[in-house]
Amino acid sequence: MNVLVVYWHPEPKSFNGAMFRRGIEALEAAGHSVKTSDLHAMNFDPVSGRKNFESANNDDFFKQQLEEMHAAQIDGFSSDIEEEIQKLEWCDLMIFQFPLWWFGLPATIKGWVDRVFAMGRVYGGGRFYENGVFKGKKSMVSVTMGGPEETYDKGGWNGDLDAILRPIHRGIFEFTGFSVLEPQKVFGPARMTDEERTKALEDYAVRLADIETERPIEVGEY
Repeated sequence: MNVLVVYWHPEPKSFNGAMFRRGIEALEAAGHSVKTSDLHAMNFDPVSGRKNFESANNDDFFKQQLEEMHAAQIDGFSSDIEEEIQKLEWCDLMIFQFPLWWFGLPATIKGWVDRVFAMGRVYGGGRFYENGVFKGKKSMVSVTMGGPEETYDKGGWNGDLDAILRPIHRGIFEFTGFSVLEPQKVFGPARMTDEERTKALEDYAVRLADIETERPIEVGEY
């Protein structure tokens, strides 16, 4: 498979950084081709605007979706955005690696989606959900939480983690045609022992060795 790993954490030596690197090693060892978007290392700018484009549909009033549709017709995306879109088009599996911040994606990954998931290229024209552009491709999140697992249960202090992740699973992945795999969840890595962190990394590597055979989950059940 061709696998794209989109990763953000401000500290490369973090546990998320370790998950990112171990994941790449495991995927490549299993014979998969891997491309990455290490957004912190790339100094990726998450703020959308005219810089997304080399073209202009309307110089007087900026509406991003109309500019995206125009750019999709004439190859008018900026080179950095075009490169990221091509990674999406190339991959069979996309993985988001990130820490859960304020019950959602960190701003840089969300901004990557805002800029890269362009109308006319990634969705639109009746291409949504079951008829989405990326139908036949798979996606998953590999996410760390600061708190313990019981705080993310249904009825727990923070609430059901599956429900928290649903806007990503349904509103980003399934919306554009991706099937969704079970999320990889690590709770409270800062509170783990070194042995526990090592085990969590190896559990992830073992899973990724057989990731090609995994069946999608039913997001609608959340």
